[in-house]
Amino acid sequence: MDTNKLIASLPERIDAIVSRGAQAHPDHIALHEDARTLTYAQLDDAVDALAARLTAAGVRAGDRVMLIGENSVALVASLFAASRLDAWVLVANARLSAVELDAIRAHAKPRIALYTVEASDDAARHAQRDGASVESLPMGAFALSAIDTASEQEPHGLPSDQQCAALIYTTGTTGAPKGVMLSHRNLLFVAAVSSTLRRVSSSDRVYAVLPISHVFGLASMCLGSLYAGATLRLAARFDVERAGRVLSDERMTIFQGVPAMHAKLIDHFTPRGGLNAPSLRFVYCGGSPLDMTLKAAAEAFYGVPLHNGYGMTESSPTVSNTLLDAPARDASVGPLIPGIEARIVPLAQAGEADDAGELWIRGPNVMLGYYRDAAQTAATVTTDGWLKTGDLARFENGNLYIVGRSKELIIRSGFNVYPAEVEQAFNSHPAVLHSAVIGRSVSGNEDVLAFVELRPGYAAYERELAEWVSARLAPYKRPSSIRILDALPVSASGKVLKHRLGTLAN
Repeated sequence: MDTNKLIASLPERIDAIVSRGAQAHPDHIALHEDARTLTYAQLDDAVDALAARLTAAGVRAGDRVMLIGENSVALVASLFAASRLDAWVLVANARLSAVELDAIRAHAKPRIALYTVEASDDAARHAQRDGASVESLPMGAFALSAIDTASEQEPHGLPSDQQCAALIYTTGTTGAPKGVMLSHRNLLFVAAVSSTLRRVSSSDRVYAVLPISHVFGLASMCLGSLYAGATLRLAARFDVERAGRVLSDERMTIFQGVPAMHAKLIDHFTPRGGLNAPSLRFVYCGGSPLDMTLKAAAEAFYGVPLHNGYGMTESSPTVSNTLLDAPARDASVGPLIPGIEARIVPLAQAGEADDAGELWIRGPNVMLGYYRDAAQTAATVTTDGWLKTGDLARFENGNLYIVGRSKELIIRSGFNVYPAEVEQAFNSHPAVLHSAVIGRSVSGNEDVLAFVELRPGYAAYERELAEWVSARLAPYKRPSSIRILDALPVSASGKVLKHRLGTLAN
């Protein structure tokens, strides 16, 4: 892939994906949800209509437009409508609490908020709390808040590599969320590269159940699929029975999900004779670490390789992917995508010599910075463009392996303990759905603490799990405490919120 040529071919704004699709194949289905179907031409018209409505409401170039909703035609059209006005889009999952949404809103100071009330009961409740007025266009019903007259315009009309397209607040797996500014080029680059590597075409039908409010769902799934002219089958939330029916009956060809989605599908349909979805050609797992037990089970379940990759909000998100023609046989997240550089920086605090270090990356996918936080931006992105990911990684035969977060590295009696490795040992137990491992400081050392969520209908005890992982881990890696929880705390995108586990360890 000629990366320079690809970048030169990218449009200036993300909404050009729709107008380009409307010109190339106007009658091809772009979006399908239970309530409606829009062709690329109809989507382009819907974007124009909503952009006009936002302009009439008082939205200007450089304003932040906050979208509070769940996957729907209205949400996708709103993304592109904001872009068409050269405004920034701030996508927030309606499943967030009022406190969480208010904190984001107070920091971002958007000009207006739009709620996808037809597609999301939670969005409707938030809209009611805000006093937003419900309206309707062919894309569906939505609600608009009053204009915040104190909201100030940000710079606009800039080149695509400098103009912010999306403001995405991280899910806060280890602390308070931050507003990540992603440019139009950031998102278009990832959309083009990811769709090219997956060989997406207009014949593909993509099951769009990953939250578009999350960068994985936004850039790779939504923008990448539409960039290639595919059809997005939108689902507001993941429901295991419904997901199975859509994958099978509606002949989906691409399914991207987080590990928990795949695990739940396997657990639900295997006792029922499996899942008959012969049209699936590409199944992907991302958003959280993938353990080998789930990978093997998923590949037997779907009958195709389970691809894997690595990314983060700050890198728009894709950094690496396993290759379509060379799927990984192990826990590798594949080679770097074209156009990306990487280096492994040794950690000063590492107590044991190994080949892992902090992953730094550089390329067209690196964010513009954190909104209204110049100090944190400077601490995360070097002056020459290297993004310090905070993830511990190593390379082997050109493939990237993620071994954990640098802030999560546990140093026990001078040895490095990577939580992901301990979690994989737990996840290999047949009764374990998923697990999370953290460290706790104790008198000059660190303890290893494990939290486990069991599969529905399965039983296991702490002692049994301790014996299981002891047979698979060196003594210094074995947890000093194991707690079985009804459910691990997770974000709307399925990530385990480890900072909440710290309070349970006290």
